[in-house]
Amino acid sequence: MAKHLDKKSEELREKIRILPETPGVYTYYDSSGKVIYVGKAKNLKRRVSSYFNRTHDRLRTNLLVRAIADMTYIVVPTEQDALNLESSMIKEYQPRYNVLLKDDKSYPWICLTSEMYPRAFMTRNRVRDGSKYYGPYTDGNAVKSVLSVIRELYPLRTCKSLITPEFIAKGKGRLCLSYHMHRCRGCCKGLISAEEYGAYIDRVKQILKGETKELMSYLRSEMERLSAALKFEEAQELKVQYDAVARYQARSVIISQTIEDIDVFGVDEDSDDIFINYMHVRRGAVVKSMTLQYRRMMGESVGEMIAYAMQEVREVTGAEYEEVVVPVVPEIELEGVTFTVPQRGDKAKLLEVSEKNARQYKTDALKQMEHLDPEQRTERILERMKKDFRLTELPRHIECFDNSNTQGTNPVASCVVFKNAKPSKKDYRHFNIKTVEGPDDFASMKEVLTRRYTRLMQEGEGLPQLIVVDGGKGQLSSAVEALEEIGLRGVIAVVGIAKRLEEIYFPGDSVPLYIDKNSESLRIVQHLRDEAHRFGITHHRNRRSKSQLVSELDSIKGIGEVTRAALFKRFKSVKRMKDASIGELEETVGVAKARILHDAFHPVKDDGVN
Repeated sequence: MAKHLDKKSEELREKIRILPETPGVYTYYDSSGKVIYVGKAKNLKRRVSSYFNRTHDRLRTNLLVRAIADMTYIVVPTEQDALNLESSMIKEYQPRYNVLLKDDKSYPWICLTSEMYPRAFMTRNRVRDGSKYYGPYTDGNAVKSVLSVIRELYPLRTCKSLITPEFIAKGKGRLCLSYHMHRCRGCCKGLISAEEYGAYIDRVKQILKGETKELMSYLRSEMERLSAALKFEEAQELKVQYDAVARYQARSVIISQTIEDIDVFGVDEDSDDIFINYMHVRRGAVVKSMTLQYRRMMGESVGEMIAYAMQEVREVTGAEYEEVVVPVVPEIELEGVTFTVPQRGDKAKLLEVSEKNARQYKTDALKQMEHLDPEQRTERILERMKKDFRLTELPRHIECFDNSNTQGTNPVASCVVFKNAKPSKKDYRHFNIKTVEGPDDFASMKEVLTRRYTRLMQEGEGLPQLIVVDGGKGQLSSAVEALEEIGLRGVIAVVGIAKRLEEIYFPGDSVPLYIDKNSESLRIVQHLRDEAHRFGITHHRNRRSKSQLVSELDSIKGIGEVTRAALFKRFKSVKRMKDASIGELEETVGVAKARILHDAFHPVKDDGVN
């Protein structure tokens, strides 16, 4: 620890030396006294000391340590208390090195007021006035859907009048359109008792809590009781309510009839951000769901991020955890909370649903960012490729090579160019193999790269940051030899992509890299390879076809290169030459050569007659 603390003040060194080995929250300050980092710890002394006793892998952590000028700490009884305090302090100070919650918008809730005749409505502001709040909902349309079902089922009032017994007694209320449309029972006139109205509210609470099975069971039993008493109109009214609840339940995500109350945190991530979806399941149905997006600042693990998300969800929703399904166990111990990492069964399926929601949120967030800033997608892809292919700079200019031949004949190669992750077709090039005899892909690859980059250097053109060769270790070795001979080994990065399993080979490494099949890096390289193959095959087909056509004219004595060029310029193909009249041929090549061509195309058959 002394190595990194030598440059720190004696006061700071002493503070760290006497830190207690208890749970707590520590705060780092820079030389100006500004809070730059807040962290929690199960053991304050061990955690804080770990910052100063070694050089860290992440540059950002080293920069943080270098910037620390002072620290304070607060001791708390439990790790849960440390998490709570850390969360509130991060929100207060917004330290530059802490995890950043990117989406801190207020979510919509459904409010049930605490009035004599309660109202139900959507709000984004929670007021401590005794009202009940249900949610939060991540989608305002979902709130409107739930309220629509509730109002279809029960005639709840929507007016904002403060209805009290005194208000009714004084006759201040006026029956509105909702009453005449049978959407309200006349609360303002006292035409429905508070007890009868309260029965509606009790059922609304069941729906909002996700207790639809209990509500449907109650409605069914009441229908049967009323039918038995020959009260068919009242039974029909409950039947309408029962069907509406059934339709609402069908729109819920039903996971399992065996799962009761459980919380789930599913995770998806990219290089910088992590997306954590929270779902609360009640009676086998998802009744709450929200996704949080964090920007990782210090390389925090998934376990650490889930702990942050659990605290955030608790603050927003008031969640009380008992069993929590997670992909990895969070790096925190919570009293009375059981963490489950399922491998199979209903809980594993539930986690899969949550992860799918996190993944979709990430996709939507990226699409929205790219819509607002199209260049951002390009930069993100290039950053990903830089990391995946171990590059020292962004691969803004990439070239890919592919060989093509048919049983060793007409060997050609293609070079396609991508700039800023997009094809630059004006820079595509074809190569006819000149020095290689027979089907030798390795030698052909070496020849083409040598010709390509020797010429680029002679002409002073810009070189690519990455070369991709279509093939495995053999083609890659030939490419490396070519670059070494012309002095570009180490200047341009080069990789090979094998077709069979889409494995990526690096020079000097016999073990290939298998990139995630969903990776944008792999998709770009596949696009390069496929484009090079298409471009090469097209050129090879054209060259082979032209070779076949020209060889047929070559066999006609008296028809030279100039004549062939004139014929192809007018007729485009040998077939059209054969179909042309002798007059058309004479117009193109003259009488003598037209006769030679006509006789060659239409030889006189020997019918055996003397």
